[in-house]
Amino acid sequence: MTDAPRFTTLGCRLNAYETEAMKRLAADAGLTDAMIVNTCAVTSEAVAKARKEIRRLRRDNPDAPLIVTGCAAQIDPDSFAAMDEVTHVIGNTEKMAPETWQRLTPDFIGDTPRVLVNDIMSVEETAGHLIDGFGTRSRAYVQVQNGCDHRCTFCIIPYGRGNSRSVPAGVVVDQIKRLVQEGYNEVVLTGVDLTSWGADLPGEPRLGDLVLRILRLTDVPRLRISSIDSIEADDALMQAIATEPRLMPHLHLSLQHGHDLILKRMKRRHLRDDAIRFCEEARALRPDMTFGADIIAGFPTETDEHFDASLRLVEDCGLTWLHVFPYSARPGTPAAKIPNRVDGTTIRERAARLRAAGDAAVARHLAAQDGRTAQILMEAPDMGRTEQFTEVTFAAPQPTGRIVAARITGTEGARLTAMPL
Repeated sequence: MTDAPRFTTLGCRLNAYETEAMKRLAADAGLTDAMIVNTCAVTSEAVAKARKEIRRLRRDNPDAPLIVTGCAAQIDPDSFAAMDEVTHVIGNTEKMAPETWQRLTPDFIGDTPRVLVNDIMSVEETAGHLIDGFGTRSRAYVQVQNGCDHRCTFCIIPYGRGNSRSVPAGVVVDQIKRLVQEGYNEVVLTGVDLTSWGADLPGEPRLGDLVLRILRLTDVPRLRISSIDSIEADDALMQAIATEPRLMPHLHLSLQHGHDLILKRMKRRHLRDDAIRFCEEARALRPDMTFGADIIAGFPTETDEHFDASLRLVEDCGLTWLHVFPYSARPGTPAAKIPNRVDGTTIRERAARLRAAGDAAVARHLAAQDGRTAQILMEAPDMGRTEQFTEVTFAAPQPTGRIVAARITGTEGARLTAMPL
């Protein structure tokens, strides 16, 4: 392999963001010729995928150090340390510390403990990792929050990320100013539980306060929010939705289910009517608003009646972009102990029906855009995204990173087609 470290990222966008920060830390430390796997723990399948990737990397590279980090490593470090393929295991806090990467360089790695994982629940601060964005030169991601204080019965993530910690607003604003100066036309605020931002800061500001401050103090052309818990949306956030055109009209909602009984068994903080009411209010404030949502199919005790409530939620909330998760018992979570499991075949069938409903919603959304004008942020010469995060293709190349005014001319699969104005 080459001298540069090889990073493999599994899981969420926040993991991808942190991988970019780790690349810089590793380079600053002078680390070479190593493999780093940033793992996910959201499901048992995600952990199995991490182990499979570790074994594959070791087969392809028998001699290089192999370092495992991320949520799965944080939650169960000993099991990864027991793998013969693994050289070192480092925790989610340790992976963001410059001194950790110094200890993994050839001069020090022999004296470094095999497992560097501390108690994530003892962490009280989250630094704003100053990176220049990733993925494309058009969109940058800024981590403003980490961890989660809630304990949904199906979720293991708080044990990998710790309790909620917020990046101070001034740090966030300064970073976004720098990204705008570097030419980014869109910034996405990201975190584990975004709507909890500010609860641990002086004065307990809310996410809406942060959004309004960013838009007031920076010239960022487009600001996007990655995912929110709708029950925690504050008045200032609703004000921003109503009055700030630079806040993009696309919200991804952590809904998880459409039936009140299952929501209670999940230990969610909202009921079905709360989700519907939020979507109606947000769309009344911003008629072009589109919604994505996470929905779990086959949670323990879910009956046909319960599932039908989730299926109807797609239309009742006016959802467009669905992330459907077939339920998978995660050891260490309360839900894993709930009896009356739904059988695997039924879970897969229900997940397929939800995805089909999502595909139909996307088709309706695409058809409604025909003939409209849109401001499209180009991610590649032939592809960009509208304000609602809909993919658009162009026949002729456009400048990557630019916002292009265009007219929608039709559809091509799950994408729109457009011509610049």
